[in-house]
Amino acid sequence: MIGYVTLGTNDLDKAVTFYDQLLSSIGAGRFIETELFVAWAKSPGNPGFTITKPFNGARASVGNGTMIAFTMDSPEQVDAFYQKAIELGATDDGRPGPRGEMSGFYAGYFRDLDGNKINAYHYQAPEA
Repeated sequence: MIGYVTLGTNDLDKAVTFYDQLLSSIGAGRFIETELFVAWAKSPGNPGFTITKPFNGARASVGNGTMIAFTMDSPEQVDAFYQKAIELGATDDGRPGPRGEMSGFYAGYFRDLDGNKINAYHYQAPEA
């Protein structure tokens, strides 16, 4: 259903360096690049993730209640992705672990270098 998501940045070079390293850890690479934005995906037909300078020239800002979630293959991959983000300069916004409000949901939350909220999660539906 989702084709791609886009977050704004005030320092494209810094954001691209951060996301090149973070997203390569899950097998995603650049597939579109211009002077204003860079987009990553695991393959061209998969949903993409884009960082951009705002088109209107104004400063990028963080949306209140906005969050981008990356699905992971396991809780261990959630842990590794979260840890990689922290190593690259992201800030903790909820260490990885089970979330009691939803059985089988394991997630970690962090803020990227521009303050955007990112979630890495794995969901294993409970057996009936």
